[in-house]
Amino acid sequence: MSPQLTFAPADDALWQQYDQLATRAYGHPLQDITHLRNQADLQVALRGSRVVAGGLGLLVNQFFGGAPVPSACLGDGCVAPEERGDHLATRMTTERLRPLIDQGAAISTISTSSTGYARRLGWEAPVDVLAWAVATDDLKKSFTGEDFEVEHGLSDEAATLQHRLARQWNGPVHRPAWWTRWKEAKSNLTTYRFARPGLPTAGLLTLTTQRHERHGMTLIVHDFWAADQPATHAMLAFLGRHNTRARTVTFRRGALPPYPTLLHGLRHHRPTAESWHPWMLRILDAPKAIQLRGWPTGLTTTVPIEIENDAGDTSRRWALHVEDGTAELTPTTTEAQVTLTRRQLAVWYAGGYRTATSARMAGVHAVSQEALSDLIRTTIDHEPWLPDHV
Repeated sequence: MSPQLTFAPADDALWQQYDQLATRAYGHPLQDITHLRNQADLQVALRGSRVVAGGLGLLVNQFFGGAPVPSACLGDGCVAPEERGDHLATRMTTERLRPLIDQGAAISTISTSSTGYARRLGWEAPVDVLAWAVATDDLKKSFTGEDFEVEHGLSDEAATLQHRLARQWNGPVHRPAWWTRWKEAKSNLTTYRFARPGLPTAGLLTLTTQRHERHGMTLIVHDFWAADQPATHAMLAFLGRHNTRARTVTFRRGALPPYPTLLHGLRHHRPTAESWHPWMLRILDAPKAIQLRGWPTGLTTTVPIEIENDAGDTSRRWALHVEDGTAELTPTTTEAQVTLTRRQLAVWYAGGYRTATSARMAGVHAVSQEALSDLIRTTIDHEPWLPDHV
């Protein structure tokens, strides 16, 4: 008879065992298990003394409405092939979240190809995620750098710019000090910054290269942070100047911000987009997540809503009150005007429903178009975008 499953935080020996298991389960080594040893929490499932499942967890802040919200970011999880089929991944997810919730996580983000499994556990994708590929010749012919200067390497000013721009979207990580070092080591990134003479940094670009077997390379962009349209044009023009060595620039999944400068600026409309598994959000503590999030100033509204509970079988009524940059969610007995599932709540929280129509087509129920519009406009001042991946 097989020993019963137990769950535990990993010590050094269990970290090593999990590294070996992940290599076997994924079919290749996972660099993050080494690189994040000092930053991540690792929870494992044990059958006797043998590690049979586990995964990393990071407690980081993500920006929503311009404010940092503590988030449990999960990554590099797996179950031993011989243990699959008995819902161990579900139990393991609960164990991975527990210590991060104890440390203050109000939301959780994952990026997984198993989107159906994640949806069953309460995560949902606020927005589609695409990777873009465009010919360097097309960039060179379409964009100019004007008088921008390009300098190699990261600076404190450029890091400050990245933090400031991250606040303008729903989802980006408020990168801790170790984040950049981890990404540079993991992906062999090269960093460039862009500024007009005598003015502050207005653009930050990180990229790596993939060598072709016969000649040249492909540029792979990881970070694309621009303060305005001229900086965006300068950064695209810089990438185009690599055309003597690289035929193609690839913007890795989610790296390109969701504004239309690339498509509108190209002389020939022939880039390609590839759909990737999306980042997915789950609300762990709705009242806390709403209290910590940023909200529009100058907006006051109260919307009675109904949200299904953690078990997904019953609902609970709440009053959402938004007033001049703050919000709270309090229990109420008032009849709900809008009814949300846990997953719909996550999309709304991230600003994924841009109109009442998009929410209604996603299955959100409301007593009236006006009530639904009142709810939707509370979160659309920032668009969802997550260029950071764990």
